[in-house]
Amino acid sequence: MRASAVRTVVAGIAVAGAVVGVVAGAPGAAVAEGRAAGAADDRPYAATTGVGVHNAYEKAKYPYFADALDSGAAMLELDVWTNVFGGGWRVSHSNPLGNDNNCANAQRPEELRTKARDQRLDGCLADMKAWHDAHPGHRPVLLKVELKDGFQGRAGRGPADLDALLRGKLGDALYRPGQLAEGSGSLDEAVRKKGWPTRSELAGKFIVELIPGTVEQGNPADTLWTDREYATHLRDLAAAGRLGDAAAFPAVLGAASGDPRTRYTDASIRPWFVLFDGDASVYAGGSVDTKWYADRRYLVVMSDAHNVPPAISATNPTEAQARDRVTLLAGRHASVVSSDWYPLPGVLSTVLPRG
Repeated sequence: MRASAVRTVVAGIAVAGAVVGVVAGAPGAAVAEGRAAGAADDRPYAATTGVGVHNAYEKAKYPYFADALDSGAAMLELDVWTNVFGGGWRVSHSNPLGNDNNCANAQRPEELRTKARDQRLDGCLADMKAWHDAHPGHRPVLLKVELKDGFQGRAGRGPADLDALLRGKLGDALYRPGQLAEGSGSLDEAVRKKGWPTRSELAGKFIVELIPGTVEQGNPADTLWTDREYATHLRDLAAAGRLGDAAAFPAVLGAASGDPRTRYTDASIRPWFVLFDGDASVYAGGSVDTKWYADRRYLVVMSDAHNVPPAISATNPTEAQARDRVTLLAGRHASVVSSDWYPLPGVLSTVLPRG
Protein backbone atom coordinates (compact mmCIF):
# COMPACT_ATOMS: atom_id res chain seq x y z
CA MET A 1 0.00 0.00 0.00
CA ARG A 2 1.29 3.46 -0.81
CA ALA A 3 2.21 5.79 2.06
CA SER A 4 -0.58 8.20 1.12
CA ALA A 5 -3.10 5.37 1.22
CA VAL A 6 -1.78 4.21 4.58
CA ARG A 7 -2.21 7.71 5.97
CA THR A 8 -5.77 7.81 4.67
CA VAL A 9 -6.60 4.51 6.37
CA VAL A 10 -4.97 5.60 9.64
CA ALA A 11 -6.81 8.90 9.61
CA GLY A 12 -10.08 7.10 9.05
CA ILE A 13 -9.46 4.78 11.97
CA ALA A 14 -8.54 7.70 14.20
CA VAL A 15 -11.62 9.71 13.30
CA ALA A 16 -14.22 6.97 13.03
CA GLY A 17 -16.86 7.17 15.71
CA ALA A 18 -15.53 10.41 17.22
CA VAL A 19 -17.79 12.00 19.76
CA VAL A 20 -16.77 15.40 21.05
CA GLY A 21 -17.12 16.21 24.74
CA VAL A 22 -16.01 19.04 27.02
CA VAL A 23 -14.09 18.67 30.27
CA ALA A 24 -16.07 20.02 33.18
CA GLY A 25 -14.56 23.22 34.49
CA ALA A 26 -12.51 23.80 31.32
CA PRO A 27 -14.53 26.05 29.02
CA GLY A 28 -13.65 25.51 25.39
CA ALA A 29 -11.45 22.48 26.06
CA ALA A 30 -12.81 19.92 23.63
CA VAL A 31 -12.15 16.25 24.20
CA ALA A 32 -12.48 13.83 21.30
CA GLU A 33 -13.85 10.96 23.32
CA GLY A 34 -14.28 8.88 20.14
CA ARG A 35 -10.61 9.32 19.30
CA ALA A 36 -9.91 8.17 22.81
CA ALA A 37 -12.75 5.71 23.15
CA GLY A 38 -12.65 2.12 24.22
CA ALA A 39 -16.40 1.95 24.78
CA ALA A 40 -17.36 0.74 21.30
CA ASP A 41 -14.21 -1.22 20.47
CA ASP A 42 -14.36 -4.98 20.95
CA ARG A 43 -10.79 -5.65 19.85
CA PRO A 44 -8.54 -7.14 22.55
CA TYR A 45 -6.38 -4.47 24.17
CA ALA A 46 -3.24 -6.41 23.22
CA ALA A 47 -4.31 -6.52 19.57
CA THR A 48 -4.13 -2.75 19.06
CA THR A 49 -1.43 -0.09 18.83
CA GLY A 50 -1.76 3.35 20.43
CA VAL A 51 0.49 6.38 20.82
CA GLY A 52 2.04 7.66 24.05
CA VAL A 53 3.62 10.87 25.33
CA HIS A 54 6.95 10.86 27.14
CA ASN A 55 7.02 12.91 30.39
CA ALA A 56 3.48 14.20 30.00
CA TYR A 57 3.70 15.99 33.37
CA GLU A 58 5.99 18.72 31.99
CA LYS A 59 4.36 22.17 31.85
CA ALA A 60 6.09 22.99 28.55
CA LYS A 61 4.06 20.21 26.95
CA TYR A 62 0.76 20.60 28.75
CA PRO A 63 -0.18 23.48 31.09
CA TYR A 64 -2.17 21.03 33.19
CA PHE A 65 -2.13 17.25 33.44
CA ALA A 66 -5.80 17.35 32.46
CA ASP A 67 -4.63 18.65 29.07
CA ALA A 68 -2.48 15.54 28.67
CA LEU A 69 -5.47 13.37 29.56
CA ASP A 70 -7.54 15.31 27.02
CA SER A 71 -4.97 14.69 24.28
CA GLY A 72 -6.27 11.25 23.34
CA ALA A 73 -2.90 9.61 24.03
CA ALA A 74 -2.87 5.91 24.85
CA MET A 75 0.00 6.33 27.33
CA LEU A 76 1.18 9.13 29.62
CA GLU A 77 4.45 9.06 31.54
CA LEU A 78 5.35 10.33 35.02
CA ASP A 79 8.81 10.50 36.65
CA VAL A 80 8.68 9.83 40.40
CA TRP A 81 11.32 10.32 43.11
CA THR A 82 11.25 8.47 46.44
CA ASN A 83 14.52 9.32 48.25
CA VAL A 84 14.49 10.19 51.96
CA PHE A 85 15.66 13.77 51.34
CA GLY A 86 12.19 14.87 50.24
CA GLY A 87 8.64 14.18 51.31
CA GLY A 88 6.25 11.75 49.68
CA TRP A 89 6.33 10.55 46.10
CA ARG A 90 7.66 13.54 44.13
CA VAL A 91 6.96 14.15 40.44
CA SER A 92 9.74 15.94 38.58
CA HIS A 93 12.24 15.36 35.82
CA SER A 94 15.39 16.65 37.46
CA ASN A 95 14.54 17.86 40.98
CA PRO A 96 14.94 14.86 43.30
CA LEU A 97 13.84 16.85 46.37
CA GLY A 98 10.67 18.58 45.18
CA ASN A 99 7.90 18.73 42.61
CA ASP A 100 7.91 20.37 39.20
CA ASN A 101 4.88 19.32 37.20
CA ASN A 102 1.48 20.24 35.80
CA CYS A 103 -0.61 18.28 38.33
CA ALA A 104 -3.18 20.28 40.30
CA ASN A 105 -4.54 17.82 42.91
CA ALA A 106 -8.10 18.34 41.69
CA GLN A 107 -10.77 16.89 43.93
CA ARG A 108 -13.54 17.63 41.43
CA PRO A 109 -13.56 18.01 37.63
CA GLU A 110 -14.06 21.77 37.86
CA GLU A 111 -10.75 22.08 39.73
CA LEU A 112 -8.62 20.45 37.04
CA ARG A 113 -7.27 23.79 35.83
CA THR A 114 -7.86 26.09 38.81
CA LYS A 115 -5.54 24.89 41.57
CA ALA A 116 -1.81 25.28 42.16
CA ARG A 117 0.41 22.91 40.21
CA ASP A 118 3.67 21.19 41.29
CA GLN A 119 1.89 18.50 43.28
CA ARG A 120 3.12 15.11 44.45
CA LEU A 121 2.10 11.83 42.85
CA ASP A 122 -1.09 11.74 44.89
CA GLY A 123 -2.03 15.07 43.29
CA CYS A 124 -1.47 13.69 39.79
CA LEU A 125 -3.59 10.66 40.65
CA ALA A 126 -6.31 12.96 42.02
CA ASP A 127 -6.35 14.77 38.67
CA MET A 128 -6.72 11.45 36.89
CA LYS A 129 -9.68 10.47 39.07
CA ALA A 130 -11.36 13.87 38.66
CA TRP A 131 -10.88 13.67 34.89
CA HIS A 132 -12.20 10.10 34.92
CA ASP A 133 -15.31 11.22 36.79
CA ALA A 134 -15.97 13.72 34.00
CA HIS A 135 -15.33 11.07 31.30
CA PRO A 136 -16.29 7.70 32.82
CA GLY A 137 -16.17 5.80 29.51
CA HIS A 138 -12.81 7.15 28.40
CA ARG A 139 -10.21 5.20 26.44
CA PRO A 140 -7.92 2.84 28.36
CA VAL A 141 -4.90 4.88 29.50
CA LEU A 142 -1.55 3.30 30.32
CA LEU A 143 0.21 5.35 33.03
CA LYS A 144 3.93 4.70 32.75
CA VAL A 145 5.72 5.47 36.01
CA GLU A 146 9.50 5.70 36.03
CA LEU A 147 10.70 5.40 39.62
CA LYS A 148 13.79 7.56 39.16
CA ASP A 149 15.59 6.28 42.24
CA GLY A 150 13.60 3.12 42.94
CA PHE A 151 11.46 2.15 45.91
CA GLN A 152 12.30 3.31 49.44
CA GLY A 153 10.43 0.86 51.67
CA ARG A 154 11.98 2.10 54.90
CA ALA A 155 10.68 5.59 54.15
CA GLY A 156 7.14 4.35 53.57
CA ARG A 157 7.56 4.32 49.81
CA GLY A 158 7.73 0.61 49.02
CA PRO A 159 5.64 -1.56 46.69
CA ALA A 160 2.79 -2.05 49.19
CA ASP A 161 2.71 1.69 49.89
CA LEU A 162 2.43 2.43 46.18
CA ASP A 163 -0.37 -0.12 45.86
CA ALA A 164 -2.29 1.57 48.66
CA LEU A 165 -1.81 5.01 47.10
CA LEU A 166 -2.95 3.89 43.64
CA ARG A 167 -5.96 2.02 45.00
CA GLY A 168 -6.93 4.86 47.30
CA LYS A 169 -6.74 7.58 44.64
CA LEU A 170 -8.02 5.75 41.55
CA GLY A 171 -10.43 3.23 43.04
CA ASP A 172 -12.45 1.33 40.46
CA ALA A 173 -10.83 3.34 37.66
CA LEU A 174 -7.70 1.24 38.19
CA TYR A 175 -7.25 -2.06 36.31
CA ARG A 176 -5.21 -4.35 38.55
CA PRO A 177 -3.00 -7.43 38.09
CA GLY A 178 -5.41 -9.52 40.16
CA GLN A 179 -8.18 -8.84 37.65
CA LEU A 180 -6.02 -9.96 34.75
CA ALA A 181 -4.75 -13.05 36.60
CA GLU A 182 -8.16 -14.15 37.88
CA GLY A 183 -8.49 -17.91 37.37
CA SER A 184 -4.80 -18.33 36.54
CA GLY A 185 -1.63 -18.96 38.49
CA SER A 186 0.29 -15.97 37.13
CA LEU A 187 0.02 -13.02 34.77
CA ASP A 188 1.88 -14.94 32.08
CA GLU A 189 -0.51 -17.87 32.30
CA ALA A 190 -3.48 -15.51 32.18
CA VAL A 191 -2.52 -13.59 29.05
CA ARG A 192 -1.39 -16.67 27.16
CA LYS A 193 -4.59 -18.52 28.06
CA LYS A 194 -7.25 -15.84 27.76
CA GLY A 195 -5.47 -12.62 26.79
CA TRP A 196 -6.13 -9.07 27.95
CA PRO A 197 -9.71 -7.76 28.08
CA THR A 198 -11.14 -5.96 25.09
CA ARG A 199 -10.83 -2.23 24.75
CA SER A 200 -14.55 -2.01 25.52
CA GLU A 201 -14.03 -3.90 28.77
CA LEU A 202 -11.15 -1.58 29.68
CA ALA A 203 -13.07 1.61 28.89
CA GLY A 204 -12.79 3.99 31.83
CA LYS A 205 -9.67 2.25 33.19
CA PHE A 206 -6.09 3.23 33.97
CA ILE A 207 -3.32 0.62 33.80
CA VAL A 208 -0.11 1.42 35.67
CA GLU A 209 3.28 0.35 34.28
CA LEU A 210 6.41 0.50 36.45
CA ILE A 211 9.95 0.78 35.07
CA PRO A 212 13.34 1.19 36.79
CA GLY A 213 14.59 4.78 36.85
CA THR A 214 17.74 6.22 35.31
CA VAL A 215 19.20 7.16 38.72
CA GLU A 216 18.42 3.73 40.13
CA GLN A 217 20.12 2.06 37.19
CA GLY A 218 23.22 4.20 37.63
CA ASN A 219 23.48 3.60 41.38
CA PRO A 220 26.04 0.84 42.11
CA ALA A 221 24.66 0.51 45.64
CA ASP A 222 21.17 -0.30 44.36
CA THR A 223 21.01 -4.03 43.72
CA LEU A 224 17.22 -4.36 43.74
CA TRP A 225 15.68 -2.42 40.88
CA THR A 226 12.02 -1.54 40.57
CA ASP A 227 11.20 -4.28 38.06
CA ARG A 228 12.57 -7.12 40.14
CA GLU A 229 11.31 -5.72 43.43
CA TYR A 230 7.75 -5.29 42.23
CA ALA A 231 7.62 -8.65 40.41
CA THR A 232 8.78 -10.30 43.63
CA HIS A 233 6.04 -8.39 45.43
CA LEU A 234 3.44 -9.75 42.99
CA ARG A 235 4.70 -13.31 43.38
CA ASP A 236 4.55 -13.06 47.17
CA LEU A 237 1.10 -11.48 47.19
CA ALA A 238 -0.19 -14.29 44.96
CA ALA A 239 1.33 -16.91 47.27
CA ALA A 240 -0.45 -15.28 50.20
CA GLY A 241 -3.77 -15.13 48.36
CA ARG A 242 -3.63 -11.32 48.27
CA LEU A 243 -2.95 -10.54 44.62
CA GLY A 244 -6.01 -8.30 44.70
CA ASP A 245 -3.94 -5.79 46.68
CA ALA A 246 -1.56 -5.23 43.78
CA ALA A 247 -2.09 -2.11 41.67
CA ALA A 248 0.61 -2.04 38.97
CA PHE A 249 2.36 -4.08 36.29
CA PRO A 250 6.18 -4.22 36.26
CA ALA A 251 7.86 -3.94 32.87
CA VAL A 252 11.00 -5.61 31.58
CA LEU A 253 13.05 -2.62 30.45
CA GLY A 254 15.25 -2.78 27.36
CA ALA A 255 14.61 -4.31 23.96
CA ALA A 256 16.45 -7.61 23.54
CA SER A 257 16.29 -10.74 21.44
CA GLY A 258 14.81 -13.93 22.83
CA ASP A 259 12.90 -13.83 26.12
CA PRO A 260 14.31 -10.85 28.09
CA ARG A 261 12.93 -12.29 31.33
CA THR A 262 15.76 -14.81 31.40
CA ARG A 263 17.92 -11.98 32.80
CA TYR A 264 16.20 -12.58 36.14
CA THR A 265 18.10 -15.33 37.92
CA ASP A 266 15.08 -15.98 40.13
CA ALA A 267 12.90 -17.84 37.65
CA SER A 268 9.90 -17.63 39.99
CA ILE A 269 9.36 -13.94 39.18
CA ARG A 270 9.50 -14.29 35.40
CA PRO A 271 5.80 -15.22 35.00
CA TRP A 272 4.85 -11.90 36.60
CA PHE A 273 6.09 -9.89 33.61
CA VAL A 274 3.72 -9.48 30.67
CA LEU A 275 4.74 -5.93 29.75
CA PHE A 276 7.96 -5.00 27.95
CA ASP A 277 9.43 -1.57 27.28
CA GLY A 278 12.41 -0.62 25.15
CA ASP A 279 13.98 1.39 22.37
CA ALA A 280 11.89 1.46 19.21
CA SER A 281 15.00 1.48 17.02
CA VAL A 282 16.09 -1.86 18.43
CA TYR A 283 12.63 -3.39 18.10
CA ALA A 284 12.38 -2.14 14.51
CA GLY A 285 15.92 -3.08 13.52
CA GLY A 286 15.31 -6.76 12.84
CA SER A 287 17.31 -8.29 15.71
CA VAL A 288 14.22 -8.82 17.88
CA ASP A 289 11.36 -11.16 16.95
CA THR A 290 8.56 -8.81 17.92
CA LYS A 291 5.89 -11.24 16.74
CA TRP A 292 6.94 -13.44 19.66
CA TYR A 293 5.41 -10.83 21.98
CA ALA A 294 2.21 -10.42 19.99
CA ASP A 295 1.66 -14.18 19.73
CA ARG A 296 1.79 -14.42 23.54
CA ARG A 297 -0.38 -11.32 24.00
CA TYR A 298 2.34 -9.44 25.84
CA LEU A 299 2.30 -5.64 25.72
CA VAL A 300 5.26 -3.83 24.17
CA VAL A 301 5.97 -0.11 24.63
CA MET A 302 8.35 1.16 21.95
CA SER A 303 9.98 4.36 23.17
CA ASP A 304 11.82 7.13 21.28
CA ALA A 305 9.92 6.27 18.12
CA HIS A 306 11.30 9.37 16.41
CA ASN A 307 14.81 7.85 16.37
CA VAL A 308 13.90 4.91 14.13
CA PRO A 309 15.75 5.50 10.83
CA PRO A 310 15.13 7.78 9.10
CA ALA A 311 14.90 9.92 12.24
CA ILE A 312 12.16 12.52 12.47
CA SER A 313 11.48 15.33 14.95
CA ALA A 314 11.06 14.23 18.55
CA THR A 315 8.51 16.95 19.21
CA ASN A 316 6.91 18.31 16.06
CA PRO A 317 7.26 16.20 12.91
CA THR A 318 4.73 16.61 10.18
CA GLU A 319 1.54 14.72 10.84
CA ALA A 320 2.27 12.52 7.84
CA GLN A 321 5.72 11.61 9.21
CA ALA A 322 4.33 10.75 12.63
CA ARG A 323 1.47 8.69 11.21
CA ASP A 324 3.85 6.76 8.98
CA ARG A 325 6.08 6.03 11.97
CA VAL A 326 3.14 4.78 14.01
CA THR A 327 2.05 2.57 11.11
CA LEU A 328 5.58 1.18 10.77
CA LEU A 329 5.85 0.29 14.46
CA ALA A 330 2.33 -1.10 14.60
CA GLY A 331 3.58 -3.45 11.89
CA ARG A 332 6.43 -4.37 14.25
CA HIS A 333 3.86 -5.33 16.90
CA ALA A 334 4.08 -2.29 19.19
CA SER A 335 1.30 -1.93 21.74
CA VAL A 336 2.30 1.69 22.36
CA VAL A 337 4.47 3.91 20.16
CA SER A 338 6.01 6.60 22.38
CA SER A 339 7.62 9.95 21.63
CA ASP A 340 7.10 13.65 22.47
CA TRP A 341 4.53 14.41 19.79
CA TYR A 342 2.30 16.47 22.09
CA PRO A 343 1.56 19.09 19.38
CA LEU A 344 -0.21 16.40 17.30
CA PRO A 345 -3.40 15.28 19.10
CA GLY A 346 -4.71 13.77 15.88
CA VAL A 347 -1.74 11.38 15.92
CA LEU A 348 -1.87 10.75 19.67
CA SER A 349 -5.46 9.52 19.43
CA THR A 350 -4.66 7.02 16.66
CA VAL A 351 -5.49 3.38 17.38
CA LEU A 352 -4.35 0.82 14.81
CA PRO A 353 -4.55 -2.97 14.54
CA ARG A 354 -1.33 -4.38 16.02
CA GLY A 355 0.83 -6.15 13.48
